[in-house]
Amino acid sequence: MIGRPTDTPVAGSFRDPAGHVFSRDGVIHRRVEPAGAAAFHQMLSSGLYGALVGERLLVSHDDLGPDPRQPGAATVLRPQQIPMISYPYEWSLSQLRDAALVTLRAQQLAVRFGMTLKDASAYNVQFLAGRPILIDTLSFEPYGGGPWLAYRQFCQHFYAPLLLGATRDARLLGLSRQFIDGPPLGLVSSLLPRRSWLRPGPLLHVHLHARAESRWAARDLPAPQATATRTSRSVSRIEALTHSLDRAVAAVTWPTRSVWSDYYADKESYTPEAFAEKTRVVTDWLDRLRPSLVWDLGANTGHFSKLAAGLGATTVAFDGDAACVDALYRTIEPDARPTVLPLVLDLANPSPGLGWANTERMTLESRGPADLLLVLAVTHHLAIGNNVPLTSLASWLARLGRRAIVEFVPKADPMVAQMLRARADIFDDYTESGFQQALDPSFIIDERVPLAPSRRSLYLLRAR
Repeated sequence: MIGRPTDTPVAGSFRDPAGHVFSRDGVIHRRVEPAGAAAFHQMLSSGLYGALVGERLLVSHDDLGPDPRQPGAATVLRPQQIPMISYPYEWSLSQLRDAALVTLRAQQLAVRFGMTLKDASAYNVQFLAGRPILIDTLSFEPYGGGPWLAYRQFCQHFYAPLLLGATRDARLLGLSRQFIDGPPLGLVSSLLPRRSWLRPGPLLHVHLHARAESRWAARDLPAPQATATRTSRSVSRIEALTHSLDRAVAAVTWPTRSVWSDYYADKESYTPEAFAEKTRVVTDWLDRLRPSLVWDLGANTGHFSKLAAGLGATTVAFDGDAACVDALYRTIEPDARPTVLPLVLDLANPSPGLGWANTERMTLESRGPADLLLVLAVTHHLAIGNNVPLTSLASWLARLGRRAIVEFVPKADPMVAQMLRARADIFDDYTESGFQQALDPSFIIDERVPLAPSRRSLYLLRAR
């Protein structure tokens, strides 16, 4: 007998009285509350929904109607599914910029249809088939006139961190992990270089915006609110604002160099023969297993991520080097299916649970498990570079994926030898036999292939 589908509320969906997200046997649904029904139906009847979906700015949905398993809901939607949820602090600069431009375009369309984005949260954007797309169908409400109330949120979630990361250091996008509602504009203003005061975008949307916020806070007054009447003048002003933001976001540029971008070209890392053998073995295993979801941990420029995607797997390419992730993202063909989603991730400090009750934003582990992990040229960085015990590494990998392809890099390898020149060798158990013993509680070793003429080995593992 088939049991009744189980509905589980999504922990990150509780702030909006217009509706909430839940999972039904692993499929995401959205319930529309009576408080959000009028705005939702106006979005449909006005033509805005069709325009947004037509431009691939918003996920499409099936309207399932009222559902007895969701009492009190005006209707239940089953939206287009997102294979992997990601967060702004895991994005590269190009991803954040593209997400910002999609949000602005959606707002520009909304005003033309008599509506507006009531919020401009970066968490309302995800990546699907290589493109950013809005996922919150209930973010649109009738436009009553006055300023764009989501302007501050847009600057804080998108423009300010983008500008800071581009002009100072891309790693500063990680501030969004500390400030879940985006880094404060005053903080960003203080960190930007002085020359940014001479450019209209940063001057208007960060520096002067931050000063205006400080004045309102000092006077203990609420920020100005929208007027009750929508006028052509207010529409023109809001359109001018979004076009100004659009130009400012598009004008942000940054250097693209990376210390790791030539890793595979480094003859100390691989000879052409060893790299060719590694590619052959990984391709053979991928072709045999045919996983649906692959996580490439330490993807570098994405050579093996693209191999997995080419064989039909939705692939997430994680790397700690923001420039590598940015370069990989820029090579992805939009609308390719399946595709590669590059994300910035420090494997020694992966994304934790954040927000209210530490559940509003999911941990990396809670977004798994993947069908297959690619863990290539990573073990020595974690075990020797970060003092992670091999047993702990194996246990963590087994929680992330059902199967894994792991590369073991011995001490005799030039890369490991170089790492050990800078520190004492306290890693007595870092041997291939020690590696195999560490795997045993967590994995079954299905195959081992040496990568001649290097001393490295590839392991095909199955979680216990």
